[in-house]
Amino acid sequence: MGLFGLGVPELAVIAGVTALIFGPSKLPELGKGLGKTVRNFQSAAKVGAWGSAALA
Repeated sequence: MGLFGLGVPELAVIAGVTALIFGPSKLPELGKGLGKTVRNFQSAAKVGAWGSAALA
């Protein structure tokens, strides 16, 4: 099982379709934006976990 319950074949198909739609020149920008989003989500999840533990 991979990311969000998707396996490797599904992620490969999604990556291929994304590459066809946006082209190779836009992929670095998309990857950078996705990385920032994941980092922000992880940091918010950590803050949420600490807040929940403090309330318990």
